[in-house]
Amino acid sequence: MSPILQLKGITKQFPGVLANDHINLTLNKGEILALLGENGAGKTTLMNILYGLYQPDEGEILVNDQRITVLSPTDAINAGIGMVHQHFMLIPVFTVTENVMLGAEPVKAGCFLDRQKTAAKIMEISKQYKLEVNPDEYIKDLSVGVQQRVEIIKLLYRQAEILIFDEPTAVLTPQESDELFVIMRSLTKQGKSIIFITHKLREVLEVADRIMVIRRGAVVGEANPKDADRNKLAEMMVGREVNLVVEKEVKKPGDIVLSVNDLVVADQFKQVVVDHVSFDVHAGQILGIAGVQGNGQTELVEAITGLRKSVSGHVTFMGNDITNKSPRAITELGAAHVPEDRQADGLVLPFPVAENLVLCTYYNQPFAKGVILQYDKILENSEKLVKDFDIRTPSSLTSVGSLSGGNQQKVIIARELSRPIKLLVASQPTRGLDVGSIEYIHKRIVQKRDEGCAVLLVSPELDEVIELSDRIAVMYRGKIIAVVNADDVTKESLGLLMAGIVPEKIEMKAGGKKVVETTF
Repeated sequence: MSPILQLKGITKQFPGVLANDHINLTLNKGEILALLGENGAGKTTLMNILYGLYQPDEGEILVNDQRITVLSPTDAINAGIGMVHQHFMLIPVFTVTENVMLGAEPVKAGCFLDRQKTAAKIMEISKQYKLEVNPDEYIKDLSVGVQQRVEIIKLLYRQAEILIFDEPTAVLTPQESDELFVIMRSLTKQGKSIIFITHKLREVLEVADRIMVIRRGAVVGEANPKDADRNKLAEMMVGREVNLVVEKEVKKPGDIVLSVNDLVVADQFKQVVVDHVSFDVHAGQILGIAGVQGNGQTELVEAITGLRKSVSGHVTFMGNDITNKSPRAITELGAAHVPEDRQADGLVLPFPVAENLVLCTYYNQPFAKGVILQYDKILENSEKLVKDFDIRTPSSLTSVGSLSGGNQQKVIIARELSRPIKLLVASQPTRGLDVGSIEYIHKRIVQKRDEGCAVLLVSPELDEVIELSDRIAVMYRGKIIAVVNADDVTKESLGLLMAGIVPEKIEMKAGGKKVVETTF
């Protein structure tokens, strides 16, 4: 049986970058093909070519053994190819129905939009593929996981047979990721074929039928998930041996650097989402905040870093009351912030990489003399950081918005960790990064701790929180319900706490002796 899709000799070059180097790819009907590779490897470029967003310099595309020309997404959709982008293409103020029908609007009586027909079709698709979406809800009121389902429904509504998922779990909680994998399996059982772009080894081993690894624009090998080895896959991705375990020594914490006392924060709807939270972070200590996304972690970090006003309570940094101070005032005291939403809060997308790397310090020497920017010093700084943090960019003058999501994250990490700091507030610091970059960022965070920096780590990734943290505070429905020592508590007990299930006795690892503080 012939493959449903074949890419032959696809080559694409941008100024200074060979993004795709004569890539060959086959996709079989009813198969999930994982396209695995580090940030900047060329995965998304290849899929953008397949979807008509880029044109290849060389090569051809065949669907069901027929050569096709894809000059636009419309051509791709007409050929049965659909793509769910990493950053969703939805209009927040439109309903699910309006988003799905946009560009393919059915009409009745010759001129009226037939919303009922589209809504009925959405319900049919939702039931068939177990997508569970309400056609009448507004996108802005939906969780990220449900918004992703809407993107999938958009493709199925247009009768796509080949579905491309570009880093689909980058914005999902672990639970939402698991739900997505169930949906993907449901799709393939009913004849759909999926290309799954990711850099997460656990995910490809869990859901893929076949794995293809790309490094620096070229295919370097394939693997069968049934007998694939995580360490070998990681080595194929980055071209060197990767240590998948965080190495850190036990360190005695110093004085209190950050103190949060009885903090109350409300969301945009005036609902309390941080409910009388108190904790301290010491010098030379990593305090991890564990919890399922949406339990107040976002608003907590925003209040600490000056992005959101608190209702009551106090935040103290190095003895200074920073409650409701501006982000600049907090930064100038020696705080660094890796935000959860890199595009909204961490970068100025139209600005070049070089300018984004000095957003916190551009007005100080050596980057400025008075009100005059010193571009030679800004460029000199960027060239060093691009090299040190392996930021894949054609040039320091390239707009940061044109980089891959992972490389955008590296720009933020480089800017925040390359200056003298006393406090690092890191919210999902490795979101969108490949295993090589994660290894590097984890080492840098531990290095900052060892230098005496206090680190507040917020992550929905339980493995990351356990491996990096010295102590872990579990957040559920806006409250800190337990504080545990990371070296002693089990993953299972933490998982129960994250779900709001408080066991009578928290299970400890063998030999665990330290006291567990609970607030329930």
